[in-house]
Amino acid sequence: MTVLHDAPVGGEAPADARSRVAELHELREQVRRGPSEQATEAQHAKGKLTARERIELLLDEGSFHEVEPLRRHRAQGFGLEAKKPHTDGVVVGWGTVHGRTVFTYAHDFRIFGGALGEAHAQKIHKIMDMAIAAGAPLVSLNDGAGARIQEGVTALAGYGGIFQRNTRASGVIPQISVMLGPCAGGAAYSPALTDFVFMVRETSQMFITGPDVVQAVTGEKITQNGLGGADVHSSVSGVSHFVYDDEQSCIEEVRYLLSLLPQNNREMPPTVAADDPVDRRNDSLLDLVPADGNRPYDMRKVIEEVVDHGEYLEVHERWATNVICALARIDGHVVGIIANQPQSLAGVLDINASEKAARFVQMCDAFNIPLVTMLDVPGFLPGVDQEHDGIIRHGAKLLYAYCNATVPRIQLILRKAYGGAYIVMDSRSIGADLSFAWPTNEIAVMGAEGAANVIFRRDITASEDPEATRAQKIKEYKSELMHPYYAAERGLVDDVIDPAETRAVLASSLAMLRTKHADLPSRKHGNPPM
Repeated sequence: MTVLHDAPVGGEAPADARSRVAELHELREQVRRGPSEQATEAQHAKGKLTARERIELLLDEGSFHEVEPLRRHRAQGFGLEAKKPHTDGVVVGWGTVHGRTVFTYAHDFRIFGGALGEAHAQKIHKIMDMAIAAGAPLVSLNDGAGARIQEGVTALAGYGGIFQRNTRASGVIPQISVMLGPCAGGAAYSPALTDFVFMVRETSQMFITGPDVVQAVTGEKITQNGLGGADVHSSVSGVSHFVYDDEQSCIEEVRYLLSLLPQNNREMPPTVAADDPVDRRNDSLLDLVPADGNRPYDMRKVIEEVVDHGEYLEVHERWATNVICALARIDGHVVGIIANQPQSLAGVLDINASEKAARFVQMCDAFNIPLVTMLDVPGFLPGVDQEHDGIIRHGAKLLYAYCNATVPRIQLILRKAYGGAYIVMDSRSIGADLSFAWPTNEIAVMGAEGAANVIFRRDITASEDPEATRAQKIKEYKSELMHPYYAAERGLVDDVIDPAETRAVLASSLAMLRTKHADLPSRKHGNPPM
């Protein structure tokens, strides 16, 4: 038998396996450290962590498996051929969060400013494909300067591949975008396609055109944070679901959110041991919600009373504050809560509130999260601006989302439930599985005052004492059509319950509905009022 040995190259003996392995470890260490200490110091000086430091915070200790750490770009020209750093400015791979598999990619701002080129994009495409195939969440840690100008249209095509995969993964696996630096131009559309967007004050910005372009075109002067900072997108535009003061807090909350979500659309959200008694009475609710429909209260306190240990994660906390959307647990099982907030605009539905709630309902339905809707709604917000800006179309989004949802759905009417807003907020008539009401409920086409003015207008006008007549007619309308048992007598409410028993009623109802199975008609997809 003849053994063939490597022929020496350039007169040098071939390296043995041990030296090759040592060389590999040295190379990996160089890649792990990044381009230079100066670049790392510059990143830290901005109050920002490096890509690998962020991944270490996100994933369970020691669980990260990196993919293609030695990848380099192959572009030529504009000085790129002389600079080919490993990773090409993005770190991708998988690990675990609370023991469950999660895929991630993190832009490395120290390399090309985190700008996306062909190789950079292909790495992201690969990890997205792996996440979809494995049926596991994808978390992107964004800190990049957009498309790599030197690579031209290939960079733009790379973004197209990301957008296409974002869309293909939508409703299949949870997608979370964490904004930890700039995100400008077309790059901003990938986060917009994902389920949740996190931002950090002062260090993260998102905009399609930057301040310089805005000033050149419109003459308006504005800072980056003023145009697309975390506070703007969390309270004005609604682009960001969560905002935090530092990266550590932000990433820790990403881990908490993942603990409330299933791995994919074929699984149920994770359950935990239920050590908060399901039959715990909520006696404080008797005093918390005033019987007088004109008196405000904080709906968050109602939610705290009902859910396990009073803990919940509010989504879009600072945007469209007249409706609350939150993830919580009841009896150890995850639920999505949609509730009117009487402290903000009296809890009416407007354009922003309708959009916010509709997107939340869709997300919960996609990932098998039961819905609990708490009503105290006087109607839709009237006004010329609302009508001209399309409140009909936007309100229909919420209606469509509820009607399309097949997860368990429970409606709870605390106080006011007027007009179209009552119907839209998951009434029995649009498919709620169960509807409960407190004895303080007022379900009607409109408030008694408005109804009396319409129905008894002639009687009031002809009366010698119009005000006394109006008061009498309002009283009659309330007693005949708005008493607490009117809807229950007609089968539109399943039961009128003691507020103190709300938690127990919801827990037992959700347990019964846990095996619910519902199918939608066969179709490619619906055509919602976008």
